Amino acid sequence: MAEEAHDEFESTTSGASETFPQQCSALRKNGFVVLKGKACKIVEMSTSKTGKHGHAKVHLVGLDIFTGKKYEDICPSTHNMHVPNVTRKEFEVVDLSEDGFFSLMSDDGDVRDDLKLTENCSPNTPEAIRELLKSAESAGERVLATVWKAMGEEVVKDLKTGKAN
Repeated sequence: MAEEAHDEFESTTSGASETFPQQCSALRKNGFVVLKGKACKIVEMSTSKTGKHGHAKVHLVGLDIFTGKKYEDICPSTHNMHVPNVTRKEFEVVDLSEDGFFSLMSDDGDVRDDLKLTENCSPNTPEAIRELLKSAESAGERVLATVWKAMGEEVVKDLKTGKAN
């Protein structure tokens, strides 16, 4: 008798929930779009007239929401573009480590230490953040970090002070 084959399949996520399709002509300035595989915020958008081959073209300029790098693309207005599902979540900043990693606490008390300070964060220097933490603590406030997540990447975008609970 022949041996039975036991195939192993690795399961991965399809990534389908990370983006959704939207017609190019329906995109708007300050919205989000995937350009060159990166989640971008649209900063400039222009539409050309229909040519002899029929389609109006949309010229998109976007800034990567994680690095700030500029990306451009041109697509027919009737075609679909991928739009990233961008989520924002607030965490309380507990500390900033010496190597630049935030210690963040969620509303339910879970602590995470996996997000690093980037130049896209406002403020973006360790000294300014430590000063913000000190001044908030002395005023009886807390520092909140807004974390943006899209397409499997996460980054701390900005910090603000708020009332302590």
